[in-house]
Amino acid sequence: MKKSRYSIFSLAGNAVSAHRHWDVAWRSPPPAPEYDVVIVGGGGHGLATAYYLAREYDVGRIAVLEKGWIGGGNTGRNTTIVRSNYLWDEAAHLYEKSLQLWEGLSQELNYNVMFSQRGVLNLGHTLQDMRDIVRRSSANRLNGIDSEVLSPADIKALVPAINISAEARYPVLGASFQPRGGVARHDAVAWGFARAADRHGVDIIENCEVTGIRREGDRVTGADTSRGFIRAAKVAVVAAGHSSVIADMAGLRMPLESHPLQALVSEPLKPVLDTVVMSNAVHGYVSQSDKGELVIGAGIDAYNGYGQRGSFSIIEGNVAAIVELFPVFSRVRMLRQWGGIVDVCPDACPIISKTPVKGLYFNCGWGTGGFKATPGSGWVFAHTVANDAPHPLNAPFALERFTSGALIDEHGAAGVAH
Repeated sequence: MKKSRYSIFSLAGNAVSAHRHWDVAWRSPPPAPEYDVVIVGGGGHGLATAYYLAREYDVGRIAVLEKGWIGGGNTGRNTTIVRSNYLWDEAAHLYEKSLQLWEGLSQELNYNVMFSQRGVLNLGHTLQDMRDIVRRSSANRLNGIDSEVLSPADIKALVPAINISAEARYPVLGASFQPRGGVARHDAVAWGFARAADRHGVDIIENCEVTGIRREGDRVTGADTSRGFIRAAKVAVVAAGHSSVIADMAGLRMPLESHPLQALVSEPLKPVLDTVVMSNAVHGYVSQSDKGELVIGAGIDAYNGYGQRGSFSIIEGNVAAIVELFPVFSRVRMLRQWGGIVDVCPDACPIISKTPVKGLYFNCGWGTGGFKATPGSGWVFAHTVANDAPHPLNAPFALERFTSGALIDEHGAAGVAH
């Protein structure tokens, strides 16, 4: 009882004192006039890059520049699904490396990122869907990635609430299932990487918008920001939907399109869904958060733009699709909706690459699949920046593939926002 009373009074005392005696998770230093490496973008990928750079490579002083607050961009505006069941070898190997890092990330960062390996189902509704599922599942297993092909009865046993009636408009004929896939807490991922990077000496500078990239000939010299010019021998850009805007500042044109991507959550429910269910045919997916909310999403808005609201028709169609799969959800009320900005490459795969400007690197074009790649993306990008050469895992994702024609078409595996 004494311990309980102490805990209650301690909690109340911290609340009254506005937590002023708590240690800060990371420092808020003013920007120095010069760094060895500047990372533009304080989302999950940028912070992961900073962490692995500081932990594994001797590159000198590192700063992360974030125009808003840490985790305030796409990192906090996604739906947190993690999987690695991509079709082509290049993408499968990259995402599988990321999934392996996810599996030890809480221990690595000493911060609970709430990674829950509850499994991911990809439904098939036509004979062609099932042929594609069998093909992708076989390719996954050849690459050492866990994947199973399930029957409708298997799916019903795993997800009792789903409708597998043959009378449905899109009857469920089967699914692929990756048991090691799941979800994580997006905010915790950003906070964990930020705290770990800070403890390795990285300066995390919030409210510092990059307004220009300076060059001397074919070499980068630093970045103009809302808090002054910062000189750097290397500038690594990880700015999600705004990557093409920053590339333009350096005189580069990126093969990217930026689109709004919407999602929504329902009111909290008692536990009803303990895996992730995705469907390309009805174009929607759903999981249930630890708070009980149904987390629902679909594809991008078709138009280009930088708005974070999106159009109502996408949400309307998305909800209709989920109700087709789960009629029991038809009376559940929507709690809130949001949008992010995704940058999409022509082949639905990212760019993790050097550029023609010496010392300037870009990590972008993740489309709807960036969150799941967070640790793997940072790990290979740190190698690229430190060594001025790609790691074998990200060598296929170089900018030059758009002139050589060596594209990696992952539209099938990345067709639904996730």
